[in-house]
Amino acid sequence: MSRIGKMPVPILKGIEAKQTNRELSIKGPKGELSLNVHVDMNVVIDESEIRVERSSDHKDHRALHGLTRSLIYNMMAGVTDGFSKTLEIIGVGYRADLKGKGITLNLGYSHTIDYQPTEGVSLECPNQTTIVVSGIDKQKVGQTAAEIRSFRPPEPYKGKGIRYRGEHVRRKAGKTAAGSA
Repeated sequence: MSRIGKMPVPILKGIEAKQTNRELSIKGPKGELSLNVHVDMNVVIDESEIRVERSSDHKDHRALHGLTRSLIYNMMAGVTDGFSKTLEIIGVGYRADLKGKGITLNLGYSHTIDYQPTEGVSLECPNQTTIVVSGIDKQKVGQTAAEIRSFRPPEPYKGKGIRYRGEHVRRKAGKTAAGSA
């Protein structure tokens, strides 16, 4: 049995969980999220916890069991605390400026990049070299951060580019002078 899938998800105070047909919706202080549960998974809502049960021990059902439980747990965490990812911009002249709900990025190209986040994701720029992506949906927050990082991923020679906070960029040695004969 799946170690992750068999663990119940506790329903915290101030959170309302309900299921209609195959759709599970969780409502909390930060907002509401919903999930279409796979046909082969059965979600049981008690007073204090949510359990996921599978119909058989088939390989696909075992994989869906843990996945469904993790998605429900992330929904629960999102409506209570929310998720955030911090991006750092490293490079001379590289910067980000908040412009309405989106950001304008100067990343060494001949043009600036204007980026508008998807619905439910907010961007903050505490300073010109830091971007904070936050929201209640973990997948949307991660996707938005990955899209912003893809505009200028960190390069291995000088380390310039956009990276996640705490990300280690493996450095390479540059060219060396030709040996004298």
